[in-house]
Amino acid sequence: MSTRYTIVHYYHSGFSVASGDTLLVFDYWRGEDMELAEDRQLREEQIRSFRNVVVFISHEHIDHLDPIVFTWKDLTNVTYIVSSDMPVGTRGKRMAPGDTYSPVPGVDVTAFDSTDLGVSFLVDFNGLHVFHAGDLNFWHWREESSMQDIEEADAEFRKVVSTISGQDIDIAFFPVDPRQGAMYEAGANYFIMSVKPQILVPMHYFHRADVALEYARTASSRDTEVIAMPLYGDTIRIETDDEGYLNVTPIRITGAAAKAGEGENGDSESKDGTASDFPDTELDGDNPFYESDLPIPGLSENGDDEV
Repeated sequence: MSTRYTIVHYYHSGFSVASGDTLLVFDYWRGEDMELAEDRQLREEQIRSFRNVVVFISHEHIDHLDPIVFTWKDLTNVTYIVSSDMPVGTRGKRMAPGDTYSPVPGVDVTAFDSTDLGVSFLVDFNGLHVFHAGDLNFWHWREESSMQDIEEADAEFRKVVSTISGQDIDIAFFPVDPRQGAMYEAGANYFIMSVKPQILVPMHYFHRADVALEYARTASSRDTEVIAMPLYGDTIRIETDDEGYLNVTPIRITGAAAKAGEGENGDSESKDGTASDFPDTELDGDNPFYESDLPIPGLSENGDDEV
């Protein structure tokens, strides 16, 4: 018997996974520019349409926690799951690495460690194994840190990933942060090699959608398909079958993606995103790729295709 899941990217590291009458929301954040937040919004009518809503907050950094999530408690049956190191008084079930919790039928949660604040989450959602890394990453800052700092960050990251390796993960949301400059994708690459999720979706790239697109173009392997969801509101549908295969269909229907094009009757239609579709992609001296040899198309100093 197949099960259908709908996955939406809101902004940065914020995603939802929905199936049946249950909605999971991970690290929701609308961003700093509230004038643009309309395109990054999980709307009240959507939340009300689910019998059970589980909100995950991996840690207290503002780019993973939008206070608006706590206003949802009166809309429907909402359960909050937060890291154990959140400030005292934060609403929600606290989880530390190694803890397990089953908030609603069909949802089983295990917390793993992070290399920053908080935790990462592995959720068995009616048989679909969903991993959200939070701020788990190889934070090496190679262009600024000493070799000792890099080696220590590497050892810490490998230690945490070793506790996740061997887990059955169907889809993982994992950081590819361009602020790290050279080898910004090192953490995601190691995670793919060690854990081998069936699907990895890049996140935590702020507005640099071109980075997610380029990583998806270059990083897929025989074991892992990398799928970019670069536009706010980008949506994919995953359908499982009896043999454990995942059938993925892109259906961009909300947010900025819906505004990218309109059909003959005014209906939104999907649009294939390229680096030229997104703002703020021309290099300047403060950009970490300015003196990098990373193959990011369309991002040369003069705006041509050479880097």
